[in-house]
Amino acid sequence: MVRRWLVTGCSSGLGRALVAAAAAAGDVVVATARRTGTLDGLVRTHPDRVLPLALDVRDPAQCEAAVAAATDRVGGLDVLVNNAGNGVFGTVEEVADDELRDQLETLVVGPWRLSRLVLPLMRAQGAGDILNISSLAGRMAFPGLAAYVTGKYALEGMTQALAAEAAPFGIRVSALEPGGYATRYGTSLTDAAGRSPLYAAFTDPMRGLLGAMAEGPTVGSAEEFARTVLRIVATPGPLPVRIPVGPGSHAYVEAAAEAAAAELTAARALLDGTPS
Repeated sequence: MVRRWLVTGCSSGLGRALVAAAAAAGDVVVATARRTGTLDGLVRTHPDRVLPLALDVRDPAQCEAAVAAATDRVGGLDVLVNNAGNGVFGTVEEVADDELRDQLETLVVGPWRLSRLVLPLMRAQGAGDILNISSLAGRMAFPGLAAYVTGKYALEGMTQALAAEAAPFGIRVSALEPGGYATRYGTSLTDAAGRSPLYAAFTDPMRGLLGAMAEGPTVGSAEEFARTVLRIVATPGPLPVRIPVGPGSHAYVEAAAEAAAAELTAARALLDGTPS
């Protein structure tokens, strides 16, 4: 079976590796990026299977044009992967309104919009997969990543709602929560314009940790992530709505669950008036 993909955020990292893997497997991929020149290497390697398209997911007109072009050029869509992302580093106090809006436009509004646009196509086919590339930050918050975490929490809420809404039409919806993969995320974060030394003592260590996240023996490759996604899409039947993938992801989710259980115990004790 030849699948038809629309993938956002393909200029580098996980998105680029996924395009290469899907094309190598014989599928056809509409690969998008804000600057299509970053996709030239993918097109040269797979000229008949990778169709480059300019797309800024924050732009409604470009989203509509991308789905229309994908439909016209490949005859439909079997898989939408909402992968485009960015990150602003700063606390709640430091991140300005316009920085927050930009973060949410990319991480939440764009995927919501593209999902809405492809749903009629998939519903007519009676099948389709929508994969939202979330983060382990959609399970637990970190200081300095307030806006990013907010976006990922919102994306996971949208995914859970859409999964229930789309299932009767044969459409599967899941949020993938990558663990430690070698990408440029940590070094591509933009500092909030309002960064203050007041928070530096506990946000600077996090900033350093994020900058080094692409290194180390426990970090997986983007190619490994791509192979995992292809295996998920090829698996018949229902999928889990939230899928932690990659090095350290399962242990992280277990730790988040333990923290949530401890919080619930403390909340019950507070409301019952008994010591925790």
